[in-house]
Amino acid sequence: MNKTIIGIDIGGSTTKICGFTADKKLIAPLFVKANDPTASFFGAFGKFTKENSISLSDIEKIMITGVGSSFVDGDVYGIPTEHVAEFSSIGRGGLYLSGLDEAIIVSMGTGTATVRASGENVEYLGGTGVGGGTLVGLSKLLLNMQEIEHIWTLASEGDLSNIDLRVGDMTKKNIISSMSQEMTAANFGRVSDMAVNADIAAGVVNMVFETIGMIAVFASRNFNIDKIVLTGNLTLAPQCASKFDSLGQMFGKQFIIPKNARFGTVIGAALNGFSR
Repeated sequence: MNKTIIGIDIGGSTTKICGFTADKKLIAPLFVKANDPTASFFGAFGKFTKENSISLSDIEKIMITGVGSSFVDGDVYGIPTEHVAEFSSIGRGGLYLSGLDEAIIVSMGTGTATVRASGENVEYLGGTGVGGGTLVGLSKLLLNMQEIEHIWTLASEGDLSNIDLRVGDMTKKNIISSMSQEMTAANFGRVSDMAVNADIAAGVVNMVFETIGMIAVFASRNFNIDKIVLTGNLTLAPQCASKFDSLGQMFGKQFIIPKNARFGTVIGAALNGFSR
């Protein structure tokens, strides 16, 4: 077997892992949930190598990134182990998955980070604390729910007209030609007494995605870049594609959710192993 480069992204609640063969063929990534970063790291490593029949002698190096990577010191199992900047990993992973040479890359995890990636150059542009953590936290407070897949399912049954104030609720005039009457004027600005839990869940999901989307739009305008690549766990939400398609049409941007989008950062970390 060709020598393999392993990438591992240790996040706030999950650890993701992938590999590349020497000829840059991606080995199917996977993730594990765990609260302890060290246990999560070794659990993911063991599961991945076993499922893909990779022995320690097959591995050339391990590239680790993410907020929990500081808990891993030195070489792992005697294999050269390097720490990679998370923002660099986000950028490289986003370009690889999308096949683009330049784009705004958005990593939607517990919080949200935005970078501009152009070839080998990656620039961190900022981010927001609004992300998956916000979605789960607010849902726990408002709905007594914290399983994110259940929140998404409930939200799919909700009616945003019972929660959000929209432009069409305030005026029938087209203030700006590109502004849809369905555009949100105020998240949770029109909460009805008749709103049910599904409506509230829909409002939370919508607020999180619109906040992320607008930050990405502003970033793209600064660099005159029309393509925005979305990565991270929130790309799995059933509401994600339609929400960002709507925002893209409204603001003249193309939001792209590539295959394996949730693994963008860990794929970028592994790819960094080829240039070191």
